[in-house]
Amino acid sequence: MTGIGTGGTDITPGVLLKAYACGIFPMAESAGDNALYWIDPEERGVLPLEHFHVPKRLARTVRSDRFEIRIDTAFMAVVAACAAPGKGRSNTWINGRISRLYRALFELGHCHSVEVWRENRLVGGLYGVQLAGAFFGESMFSKERDASKVALVHLVARLKAGRFALLDTQFVTDHLTQFGVTEISREAYHEKLEAALRLQGDFFRLGVAGLSGAEALQVLSQTS
Repeated sequence: MTGIGTGGTDITPGVLLKAYACGIFPMAESAGDNALYWIDPEERGVLPLEHFHVPKRLARTVRSDRFEIRIDTAFMAVVAACAAPGKGRSNTWINGRISRLYRALFELGHCHSVEVWRENRLVGGLYGVQLAGAFFGESMFSKERDASKVALVHLVARLKAGRFALLDTQFVTDHLTQFGVTEISREAYHEKLEAALRLQGDFFRLGVAGLSGAEALQVLSQTS
């Protein structure tokens, strides 16, 4: 992985979008460190939208509609939850500068959140960056079992329906492996990114409200 420090250099939303278009993204060492680093991994995690795998038990949970899905209604709450310490992690890479940058991108329409609610409580979700036909997943959180996984299922359904070509997960984790995420070289990633940037994905092709679980699974079962 390659990391280049930005120090106190101001990063604007425009600079951030250009960085994504070049295949790099920012991270911080910790939530308490104000410095940001440009990351350019030698190996990149991507989740093929046409080969997304939903485990049977998770599919039952999605179909049950135990959770309510909302889109872009509590973006900063999702970012804050992703930044908060949780089980197995005492610190995260999301600092104040990261939060402010992605809030600015959200206000410009380049960031989205998929939120998982139960009994009017935000219990899980994820957020990421949209640029043309690419979606860059940034972080997810879960306060109840399967909440973040359900959010991912709904995200992929939305991206598939909106004709996105790339879902960049940045890294490969055990959490993502079960869904079919693969690791590809930097060179192969850039080829996929360039192809995705020539498209125009529509994040709201299915509307601004969250789908039911059955609707999301139906979208995923459809072939292009």
